[in-house]
Amino acid sequence: MTIRGDRDRNSPFLKPDDPSPPPAMTKDERIGTVQVYTGDGKGKTTAALGQALRAWGHGRRILMIQFTKGRINDGELEAAKRLDVFDIIQAGRETFVSKEHPDPEDVRLAREGWKLLLERVASGAYDMVVADELNVALDYGLVTLEEVLGLMRTRPPELELVITGRYAHPEVVAIADLVSEVLEIKHPYRAGMDAREGVEF
Repeated sequence: MTIRGDRDRNSPFLKPDDPSPPPAMTKDERIGTVQVYTGDGKGKTTAALGQALRAWGHGRRILMIQFTKGRINDGELEAAKRLDVFDIIQAGRETFVSKEHPDPEDVRLAREGWKLLLERVASGAYDMVVADELNVALDYGLVTLEEVLGLMRTRPPELELVITGRYAHPEVVAIADLVSEVLEIKHPYRAGMDAREGVEF
């Protein structure tokens, strides 16, 4: 049997004399980037979690701080409990945040989350940090543009920083190395379907 990608004479993908892939970079050789996932479609946090899982599979240490989120039964929280050094911390409540009049508790939790994010980045304890819904926190005024741009510019050079959420600020987009926009074409919400365990949360 030929498995796709095997170094086998019958493989249509690789020839026997193809060189081996280059070795993975050591930690000292790694160059981190800033990734941004934005747009009005479903899948931004999902994409970030997929990126984080890929990194974890290569022995990287992962932190995700979720701004404006506080649902205690999110599936990613349960998954992270089963993975070493894959930490997810929520810095929000289960209720929606008002952009025009955020509750003082929403402000407090976001500010605590931001402080913790900076501390964990500075600690060097993680190889990838995901600031989930940070774009929303910025758009809602829970963090400032100067703070976010400062994090992007001063993070350790080997750190992979992933930022998600709608409403990515143009200056965040300009500085980021990778920006993907998720567009909504259709969504079952529009037909009245409720959020489903294991799919939306």
